[in-house]
Parts: sequence; C-alpha cells; structure tokens
Amino acid sequence: MEDLQQEILSQLPNPDDDLIGFADMHDLLKPHFNYRYAVVIGKKMDSEVMDSIESGPNIVYYNLYMSANDELNCIVKNIASVFARKGVQSQAIPATVHDAYFDDAYSKTLRLRYSHKMAATRSGIGWIGKTDLLISHQYGPRVRLASILTNYPFSETGVPIDESHCGTCQICVDKCPAHAANGKLWNISIDRNDFYDAFKCRGMCRELSMRNIQKEISLCGICVSVCPIGKKVK
Repeated sequence: MEDLQQEILSQLPNPDDDLIGFADMHDLLKPHFNYRYAVVIGKKMDSEVMDSIESGPNIVYYNLYMSANDELNCIVKNIASVFARKGVQSQAIPATVHDAYFDDAYSKTLRLRYSHKMAATRSGIGWIGKTDLLISHQYGPRVRLASILTNYPFSETGVPIDESHCGTCQICVDKCPAHAANGKLWNISIDRNDFYDAFKCRGMCRELSMRNIQKEISLCGICVSVCPIGKKVK
C-alpha cells in the first residue's frame, strides 16, 4: 500500500474499531463533484447505547450521534490536511446531520448530492439494508460515516459490493414503526424508492424524537438497534 494511504490510516484515532475504505467511484460523483476517489471513514457506535433504543431514540443516543459526527468530521479534516501537505486537492464531506440543516431541494426528494453509503458499498465496507442503512461487515448498521473526495489515484481500492447480503431476514422491516420498507433486497440497479419510503421514515422519526427527547429532528435508530448483524459485536 502506498505511503499516502498509510499516512491516511494513521489518522484513525481508534484503528481497532474505526472502519476505512478506499473507493473508485468512476463517474458516480458527477455532475456535482469533479472527483473520482472517495475515502470513507466509519465510526463504530457504542453497543450498550444502541441496544437501549429498540423502542426509539433517547437522549444518550442523541448525544452519541452528535459526538460521533463531531469525531468523524475531525478525522476527515485531518485527512484533508494530509492531502494538502502532499499538494493533493481534496474535499471533505462531513457526516450527514439532521435534515433541518438542508435546503428546499432536499426536502422534495430526501436525497443528497453525495451518499456516504454508496461510497461505502463501492469501497467494500458493506451493503445497503432493507431500511436503506449501510450494513457493514463488522458492525452491521451500528456505524456513522464521513468521507473525503480526491482525484489521487490510489493503487489499492476496495472490491465493490453490488447486492444485498441480508437474504430473507425481515427484522428491520417488521420492527419499523413507520412501515417504511417493503422487504425488497437492494442492488446497484434498484432505486431507493422501490424498496424504502424515506418520507414515511422521516415522519415517524420526527414523531419519536419529539416524544422521547423533545427535539423535532429525524432521529429514530430502531432498525439500527434490532439488526442481528450489529448485535453480533458487543
């Protein structure tokens, strides 16, 4: 592996827990981003906290969610500094925050110009689950993601994952209080709306977060908590 990739790996504060993937995005970032490669960072979420939200979000989960975003944003900022020192152009994409921060165009589709989850599938970190979560091999959906984009030609990138590994498991579909998923399996050819209703999910998230933590935000976590892949790692 190249020296630059080794230096990027050295920026992970918890290399035994944090995930990192190098993805060749080809033309997937166009027209919004003029980059080819993505470095995706995944931060493992605390198991006890995630186990505690099978009935919906609580304030401990909210605080963990926000602190994980802050830590990820610090990591990608540091990686951007590594690129800058090498004279390599890059763009940090922070961890996705609540939809209250996004513009009117987002509210019409609930789609962002960049998808950490898509980049993670291209890097081989995991696949997309039935409730549109990234399911990582190591921690299931119990990860938060951030990315940095570049045109630096990495000699080693991950093997892309093109289809779901969820099989016949329906736990997240059955437990979703919004009934936002229909159980269809993801693959790179299927549109999100064909297997998952993001608007149903957002509506229920806002209802649960207001009821449980008195915040009108899109935060739930039930499907993250109940996924058996995530529960395997304690």
